[in-house]
Amino acid sequence: MDATIIAAPSSTKNEGSTRDPEMHQTKNGNTCHVGMKVHTGVDAQSGLVQAVVGTAANGNDVTQGGALLHDQESAAFGDACYRGVHTRKEAEGPKWHMGMQPGKRRKLAKCPVMLCHCQPV
Repeated sequence: MDATIIAAPSSTKNEGSTRDPEMHQTKNGNTCHVGMKVHTGVDAQSGLVQAVVGTAANGNDVTQGGALLHDQESAAFGDACYRGVHTRKEAEGPKWHMGMQPGKRRKLAKCPVMLCHCQPV
């Protein structure tokens, strides 16, 4: 599972001189975006999209982890934004594997023994 920001025009040069109230601002790295987020759940074996959920761009990714499950998964994979999803009631069931935080990954690069990028939760 992963989330992608769908950008919307930030301009208010329209008939009502207002922004779309459903679009929200978020920051990705050092770049600000206005728009929405689409969360996708993809089958690990076939690569087919199983679930799609749209939310406000400023929402936390972990809140949609359970919505992307079909209750048949034995394992689920997500990036570092989904850390803590295993503690949420709606996401119980599969064994969760989360991507490593960038700061921890940089520390590992200095280690003589390289560990797996994906940490089981």
